[in-house]
Amino acid sequence: MITRRQILKYSAFAAGAYLLPNHPFLRQAHAVALLSNAGLLSDPALQPKFVELAPNALDPAFLFRDLNSDGHPSKLPNFNVRLSETEQQTGLVNLRNKKKLSTRVWGYGNKTVSWPGQTIQVVSSSAGGADETVVRWRNELQSRQHLLPLDTNVHWCYSLHGEHSANGVDYRNFSIEENGVPISTHLHGGNSDFQFDGNPEFFYSPFARVTGPQWDFVSGGFTDRFRYNNNVPANHLWYHDHALGITRLNVYAGLAGHYFVRDEFDTGEVNNPLDLPAYPYELAYLIQDRMFTEKGALFYPAFPGDPAYADFITGEGAILPPELFPNGGPTALAEFFGDHIVVNGKIWPKANVEPRHYRLRLANGCDSRFMVLQFVAVDPNVTDPKHFSAGPALPFWVIGSDQGLGTARRTDALVFEPGGRYDVVIDFAQVPAGSRIIMKNLGGDTPFGGAFGDALAPEDLFDDRQTDRIMAFDVVRPRSSVPDNFDPGSLPSYAGVAGVATTRRVALFEGKDGFGRLQPLLGTVKDGNLNTQNVATAYAWFQPTTETPGADETEIWEIYNFTADAHPIHLHLVNFEILDRQEFEYQVTGSQPTPQHDGMMGEAPEISSVRKFSPAPVGPEYFEAAPRDMVVALPGNPEPESGNPTGQMVRVKARFNKSGQYVWHCHILSHEDHEMMRIFQVG
Repeated sequence: MITRRQILKYSAFAAGAYLLPNHPFLRQAHAVALLSNAGLLSDPALQPKFVELAPNALDPAFLFRDLNSDGHPSKLPNFNVRLSETEQQTGLVNLRNKKKLSTRVWGYGNKTVSWPGQTIQVVSSSAGGADETVVRWRNELQSRQHLLPLDTNVHWCYSLHGEHSANGVDYRNFSIEENGVPISTHLHGGNSDFQFDGNPEFFYSPFARVTGPQWDFVSGGFTDRFRYNNNVPANHLWYHDHALGITRLNVYAGLAGHYFVRDEFDTGEVNNPLDLPAYPYELAYLIQDRMFTEKGALFYPAFPGDPAYADFITGEGAILPPELFPNGGPTALAEFFGDHIVVNGKIWPKANVEPRHYRLRLANGCDSRFMVLQFVAVDPNVTDPKHFSAGPALPFWVIGSDQGLGTARRTDALVFEPGGRYDVVIDFAQVPAGSRIIMKNLGGDTPFGGAFGDALAPEDLFDDRQTDRIMAFDVVRPRSSVPDNFDPGSLPSYAGVAGVATTRRVALFEGKDGFGRLQPLLGTVKDGNLNTQNVATAYAWFQPTTETPGADETEIWEIYNFTADAHPIHLHLVNFEILDRQEFEYQVTGSQPTPQHDGMMGEAPEISSVRKFSPAPVGPEYFEAAPRDMVVALPGNPEPESGNPTGQMVRVKARFNKSGQYVWHCHILSHEDHEMMRIFQVG
């Protein structure tokens, strides 16, 4: 990866690049120097830390008002939500004059839109709420170009064609310039009917002038008025765009927000039956990473000289034809790691808190970044961890995850995967008044393989990195008279998913597309004896469906990871129980061809002889004793110094309670946009 230090080092060679334009080193040096000379990249080390107040997504002022709500959880929810463009301040400053910069983003809202979108909060039907939430998602993104560099050579909304389009429409005739930005909003974790689930091929352009092919299979045809099941326990969901091939771009532009369901136990109100901290002692944060230009615009790498291009394109030997990739791009890259941490749209913010228990509802909205959370007390006058004396890690309670409360556990570190949500309670009374507590990140700035903290190598970290801190909590408010009765022992335990289950075997691969770019894929593993030749098959998004659970049936999915990295796997529709993990040996005996949407052929490894299974428990930094819709599929060691490669298999158990077409995918957004996503058909 090209670092900021290299950018400055290569700046002196910029003039020479004009004199020797065909010299590969100088072409690269010139591209990098242009980033520096144009002042393209904001320097995160020079941006303010812990100055801006973090917006609380559960503040009544941040909640969507519906037709029947005054800011409390909605019992008759009916929302009208626009998707549009706006500008907002993230806390970035112009380093020359110290004035605040504005950033152009896309957001969800009503009269005004924002990044993240305002919070939807509803009451479960079990607590007297409506049976469903109705949300009209109005696409008003009429921009004639995407806010970010768009690779039209991946399989995306306007590249569907031929047999892959299902309705005979040639989607190559459409473009953002002529037809606007397509969107498909997904309520992540929702138990939704399939036509309202945000399937990537249920996209639609502004005013629905172009609609995706799957709408042809819906009785009554297209609608932008989605209906969500409220007959569920309390949980923390989030909504974000899911349009085919551009999810990473639309979410990066700002299209994401929180969604909470409350029930008769977890009411969100003071004096709730579980004695959980409630507003203003319940805080909700969407944590993301970004890059910015010096002028405050969002920056997304896609061209030669951009960060990570050398790793994922030239370093992998990919060949990008100039007629398809003029000037070497824009191209999708295998992962994205930003150098600025953003919490609810603010860079490295802070919250002023009382010395008492607070409930933190945390969502990881990053493209690729796994974080490992830790809380430490520091000198409040110092913002740089290289210079403050951090105390020991403070203990905290993890009481729930994606789909609601689980079996509470005390810990001092928590692995936090992209797409995951965690319900954390921390006692700020365990430090003296006036203290500053930093929410740290022990995870690296590269793909996650299970290592963090002191186990990371220098090449896993940005130079002068600022991504090791997320936000601050300053214990400066006097304690109020509101009772603080939090007791983890009084919370319910997670009972798991009931029912007899059949077993299904699926797999994760890393291959290459038709241009030689890294392409992660999903696939299947054969039933029966695994100690044979060619036991696993990789598939692209558009190939025939292989996962077909019966309606209202329970299944155990064995997820085999044949890659070098961890993948956060998400199943739509269901919540599941994480059962256990096994490590295994395997062999790579060749390669298998993988069709591409454009008629080209890629390849994935041929896997044989899966054997020698043994238990592979995870450490206390993983929280899995809760209803989940995300699971971290950890890797083994695919390139040992001796012996056969190893992988890891994780088992999850779920009941598929609605019929229809849903998807499962890796929640590294750059992966799902490049074919690491498959349909499953229920019933």
